[in-house]
Amino acid sequence: MARIDVVMPQMGESIAEGTMSRWLKKVGDAVKRDEPIFEISTDKVDAEIPSPSSGVLAEVLVTEGQTVPVQTIVARIETEAGASIAAAPTASAPAAASSAIGGAPPKTESTPSAPAPSHQTPALAPAAMQSGARPAGGNGGSMEDRLRTKSSPLVRKIAAEHGIEIAGLQGSGIAGRVTKRDIMQVIESGVPAAAPRTAPSMHAPAGVEHHGPAPEPWAGDVVESMSRIRALTADHMTLSRRTNAHVTSFFEVDLTRVARIRAKLRGDFEKQSGEKLTYLPFILTAVTSALKQFPILNAAVSGSNIIYRKQYNLGIAVALDWGLIVPVIKRADELSLVGLTRQLNDLATRARAKKLRPEEVQDATFTITNPGVFGSLMGTPIIPVPTTAILGLGAIEKRPKVITGPDGEDTIAIRTCAFFSLSFDHRVIDGSVADLFLATVKRTLESYPESGA
Repeated sequence: MARIDVVMPQMGESIAEGTMSRWLKKVGDAVKRDEPIFEISTDKVDAEIPSPSSGVLAEVLVTEGQTVPVQTIVARIETEAGASIAAAPTASAPAAASSAIGGAPPKTESTPSAPAPSHQTPALAPAAMQSGARPAGGNGGSMEDRLRTKSSPLVRKIAAEHGIEIAGLQGSGIAGRVTKRDIMQVIESGVPAAAPRTAPSMHAPAGVEHHGPAPEPWAGDVVESMSRIRALTADHMTLSRRTNAHVTSFFEVDLTRVARIRAKLRGDFEKQSGEKLTYLPFILTAVTSALKQFPILNAAVSGSNIIYRKQYNLGIAVALDWGLIVPVIKRADELSLVGLTRQLNDLATRARAKKLRPEEVQDATFTITNPGVFGSLMGTPIIPVPTTAILGLGAIEKRPKVITGPDGEDTIAIRTCAFFSLSFDHRVIDGSVADLFLATVKRTLESYPESGA
C-alpha cells in the first residue's frame, strides 16, 4: 500500500502559483493514470491536470478557489483500490499546506452582506504596500524574499515603467508576492512607492477603490466571486485602457471576391484537408502581409523604446462559456491557407476543452477578434498589452451597394461586406499609418488571387 502525492504543477517558467478551479473527482473515487482529476487557473492558461497514477483519491488538501504555490501537495492518491480512505480534511489542512512554505492562510468566501475582492489576488489598500514593508530580518536570500521578488514578467514591466521597486513592496500573493492587482493599486493611489505611510489615505481607505466606495448588495441580490479568468481579463483590460492611447478606425471591406473564391475552393479543400474553410484564413493572410508593410502595428512599447517584432504571431480571441482566451498562431506568415485553417481549428477546439499549453497563449504580436460571429456589426476592441493594435471583424453579410461600372454608370448590386475596426495605440501609431494599414488589408482582400494562394 502506497500513497502518491499530487502537486500543483508549474504551467510555465514564470508561473509561481495556481488556483484550484474545480475538482473533477471526489474523495473515494477511483482514478486512472493520466485521467483528469482537477482544473487549475494560472496567469497564463486554464488547464485540466491528469492523475500521476492509478488508484483511489484518498485526500484532498486544497479546496476549490484556493490559490497555492507550485509544487504544493494538493491531494494524495492511494495506489491500492481496497485501501482505506482518509477522512475529509479539516479547514486546517489547506492552511498547513500553504504555511509550510511561507504562504498565507486560505481565503474564506465572502457573505452577501460583505462582498470581498476576488480570492485570486485580494485587493490591498495602497498603504499596506508601503516601501520597506519587508519581513523582519529579511536579507533578500530567504524563500519569502525570493517568492516576493519573483513576480510575473508583466508585473516587473509595469513596475519598471512607473519607477516602482518591487522588492520594497508587500503584496497580497504568497509570502507577500506582488501581483498585478497590487501593482495597479499602487499606481492608482498616486502615492510614490518609496514614500512610507503609517495610515491609510482618507482618499483611499482600506478595501476601497480610489474612484469611490464599493457597491453593497441589496436584498435578493446574488453575490459571487469572479472566476480567475474573469479577474485576469478585468486586470488586463483595465491596464490596457490606462496604458495605451486608444483610437479606433473603421473600414467597410467588400468580401464578395473572397466569398466567390471560398465557394470555388471549399469542396476540394475540405475533402483534401478535412478542415472547414472559413473567411478567417483569408483575412489572416491579408493581415500578415499588411503587417510586413507597416511594422509599427506588429511592435511593442517598452518605456521610451519601440520593439519591432520580426515574428508575426497572431492572437485569435476565442469566446468560452466561462470567459475569453486568446490562443496564438506562431509565425503566421509562414503558413498556407491549409496551415492557418488547421491551426485555427486546433487551437479553438483545445481552448474550449482546456487543453492549451501556457506557451500557446503567449507572445502574440497582433490580435484579431471576431465579434461578427455573434451578429455584431462593429466594435472598438481593447488593445492587449503589450501589443500596439487589435483588429475587430464585424458580421459578414450581404448589403446593397452602389457600384460604378467601366463606363462610369452607377448601379446597385448585392455585395458581401463587413466592417473592420482597428484599435491602435496613438502613442506610437499615427492615424494615417493605421488607416493605410486598414486600406492595405481591404485592397488585398478585394483583389485576392483566384487561386486562393
